[in-house]
Amino acid sequence: MENYTQTSTDFILLGLFPPTRIGLFFFIVIILIFLMALFGNLSMILLIFLDTHLHTPMYFLLSQLSLIDLNYISTIVPKMASDYLSGNKSISFIGCGVQSFFFLTLAGAEALLLISMAYDRYMAICFPLHYPIRMSKKVCVLMITGSWIMGLVNSCAHTLYDFRIPYCQSRTINHFFCDVPTMLTLACMDTWVYEYTVFVSTILFLVFPFIGTACSYGRVLFTICHMRSTEGRKKAYSTCSSHLTVVTLYFGPFVYTYLRPRSFRSPTEDKVLAVFYTILTPVLNPIIYSLRNKEVMGALRRVIQRFCSVKM
Repeated sequence: MENYTQTSTDFILLGLFPPTRIGLFFFIVIILIFLMALFGNLSMILLIFLDTHLHTPMYFLLSQLSLIDLNYISTIVPKMASDYLSGNKSISFIGCGVQSFFFLTLAGAEALLLISMAYDRYMAICFPLHYPIRMSKKVCVLMITGSWIMGLVNSCAHTLYDFRIPYCQSRTINHFFCDVPTMLTLACMDTWVYEYTVFVSTILFLVFPFIGTACSYGRVLFTICHMRSTEGRKKAYSTCSSHLTVVTLYFGPFVYTYLRPRSFRSPTEDKVLAVFYTILTPVLNPIIYSLRNKEVMGALRRVIQRFCSVKM
């Protein structure tokens, strides 16, 4: 039996892995993924900042996506790793609130930023002549600012309500972070009204952006099919397919988790699905956008050559 030091206001996070050899193996895999995500996203931010050829709306938005993912995965994995290594799985009431707040803020901002990136590709491919006007620097700043503000407002509303709910004596959260739907199962009151607000937030921040993104790429793919240039068609298709991969892996498990009624939910299934949008997506973003993008690889070579020439 594991011993948990818990006060009356502490929560207990059961974690993702059992204390077995298999659990240790998967724990090491997650830590390696975490380190890859940190290195990949930080590299993308620095590369876009240092190379002037990448100072375009598309890469400006991508740098923000990397910044969000960098903080996103850092909100979840370090605490989970600390709990697994120390065996002390308790988290304070305030600590749980802070983690939930940052998670919801970053998740909402990323969902809105992804649809902004879809709009950017839609304008670039479908209306290239209008692109410099429709996607100016001012428009990009407004998109990014709006994504952060709306994610922040949504997070504040949910976090404040979550931590005003009376919780029962059992404060064991069967998850690896303070997730809102899982925490609702511990409430000592009927939460159907709040569950309805969670449903509405999911529609606004996940379903609508996903539909908007799908519609944008549907129009983009239609335009690609009518392109005369084979090279341009391949480049546009590569960009869109990489973005669609990210969008599907992010929105799919998220929507499925948050829209299911409580009676159909399974703690194990929730934790497995959460791995996709909290751990895997942040590490896949820089890989997809860098390794499959000639402009990024070219920028990397230029930056390396610049640093080598300075040292010489």
